[in-house]
Amino acid sequence: MAGLVAADRDNQMKWGKVLDATRCIGCHACTTACKSENDVPVGVTRTYVKYVDVGTFPQVRRAMQVTRCNQCEDPPCVAICPTAAMHQRPDGIVDFDKNRCIGCKSCILACPYDAIFINPDNGTAEKCNFCAHRLDVGLEPACVVVCPTQAIRIGDLNDPDSSVAQTVNRSPVAVRRPEKNTRPKVFYEGAHQATLDPLAATRPDGDMFMWSEQQTGPKSVVSGQYGDSNTSASAMLAYDVQHKIPWDWRVSLYTWTKGIASGVYLVPILMGILFGFDMAETNLWRWAVPVLGGAFLAMTGMLLIWDLDRPDRFYFLFTKAQPGSWLVRGGIIIGLYTLVLVAHFAGSVLEQESWSAILKPVGVAAAILTAIYTAYLFGQARGRDLWQNPLLPPHLLVQSIMVGSAALTIAAVFFDPEFVGTLLNLTAIASAAHLLLVGGEVSISHPTAHAAAANSAMVRGRYARFFWTGAIVTVIAIFSPWIGPVGAVAALVGLLAHEHAYVQAAQSIPLA
Repeated sequence: MAGLVAADRDNQMKWGKVLDATRCIGCHACTTACKSENDVPVGVTRTYVKYVDVGTFPQVRRAMQVTRCNQCEDPPCVAICPTAAMHQRPDGIVDFDKNRCIGCKSCILACPYDAIFINPDNGTAEKCNFCAHRLDVGLEPACVVVCPTQAIRIGDLNDPDSSVAQTVNRSPVAVRRPEKNTRPKVFYEGAHQATLDPLAATRPDGDMFMWSEQQTGPKSVVSGQYGDSNTSASAMLAYDVQHKIPWDWRVSLYTWTKGIASGVYLVPILMGILFGFDMAETNLWRWAVPVLGGAFLAMTGMLLIWDLDRPDRFYFLFTKAQPGSWLVRGGIIIGLYTLVLVAHFAGSVLEQESWSAILKPVGVAAAILTAIYTAYLFGQARGRDLWQNPLLPPHLLVQSIMVGSAALTIAAVFFDPEFVGTLLNLTAIASAAHLLLVGGEVSISHPTAHAAAANSAMVRGRYARFFWTGAIVTVIAIFSPWIGPVGAVAALVGLLAHEHAYVQAAQSIPLA
C-alpha cells in the first residue's frame, strides 16, 4: 500500500485484512516471509496455507486457505491471559508481549482458530500480530509485500474509502467459526467452505499429505476427519500443518488433586448436615482435613507451575496479574484456601479448636470455589466446545465430594474407624451422582459439531479406554458400603481416569 502511514491511534483506526482465495496460488510466499521477518523457528508457523482438493475426479479443483490469527474484536486469548501478555491495541490489533508470557498455554485453548503456538526457543506464546512493528513505521506486513497475486490486502475498516472496507461492506465475504462471536477482522473472499471448516474434509489414508506425513500420536491434532465422519464428502485434505495438544496429563491430574483438596474440607461439614455428626474434636477434622487438603493443594500448585513453559516466571501471576483471567482468580482462591488450611492446622497443633469453628464459613466458601473455579477457566477456553458446559460447576462440586469422601475414608481406617461406614455411604452417593451427570453429558445431543466430535473422541475414540475404565471403576465405587475401603480406592481411580479422558478429548479436535 503505497504511502501507508503509521496507524494513528487517536482516529479510531481499525485494521482489517481480506484474504482473497480466488487469487491465492498456494505459493507459501506469505509463510516464508513471515518466518523471515519475525524469526519464527522451524516447526511452528504464524501463518500457513492449507490445501483442500474439492470434487470427484475428473471434476476436481484445489482450494486454498491462508490460516492465521483472526484479530478478533472480542479476543478470547486476551480475556484468559493471566499476565496481559496477550493484549489488544487501540487500533484493534491483537498483539503479544513475550516478556510477560509465562507459557501457560491458556491462550491456545481459548483461540477458536488454532492460531497461537509456543515458541520452542523461548517458551512463550506467539502468533500473527499483523506485523505491528512494520505498520508503526509506515510499512505493510511482510506477507502483503511478498504476495505475488495481491491475495492479501489490509486497510482501515473504519475508512469507507479503503479497499478492505469496501470489500467487506459490499462483497460476500466469510469468517471462520462465526458462531464463536469473536467478530474476526480477517475476512475470506471466495473461500470454499471445505477450507474454512476444519472438520469438513476427509483426512487422507495413512495421513500421507502432500510433502509430508502427519503424525497422529497422543499429542497431535490434524484437520479433517476419517471417512464418513467428515462433513463434506467430496473434499480431501492435501496439505495441512499439525498442531499439538496444549495441556497434557499434568492438567488432567491437577483437576483430580484439586478435587481431593477441596473435598476433604467439605465432606465433614456435609456429614454434620446430613447425619448430625459433630466432627469438631475428631482426628479427621483436626488432622486429616488440613494435612490431606494441604498436601493435595500443594500438589495442585506444583502441577500448575510444572505445566508452564516458563515456570521461572510463575510469580507473574501475582506481579503482572490480569484480574479478568480465571487463572489469576483461581490462584487467589487457592491462596485463600491455603491460608484457611494453614490456620486450621495451627489451631490443631496449639489445641485451639475454636479457630477452626471461626474459620469454617470462610473455609467452606474457599473450598467450594476451589472445587468449581476450573469450570469458569474452561469456559474462558472458548475454542474447546466440550468444556462449554453450564453443568460443569455443580459437576465439579459433586466430584470433589466423591474423591474427598474417598480420601477421608482411607484416613478414617487409621484414625477414626467409626466414621468409615458413613464416609463409604457418601462416596457411593457422590459416585452415583457423578455417573448420572456423565451419562447425561455424553448421551445428550451436542450443540456444535466440535463438541460432538470431542464427545466421540472421549467415548468411542482416542480416549475411550480412559473414559470406560473410569466409568466401570466408578460403578464399583457405588458398592462401597458393601466392599469397604476398596470402593474408596475405586472412586479415586475412576475419577482420575475420567478427568484425563475429559480434559484431553476436548483438545483433540482440529480448529484450523
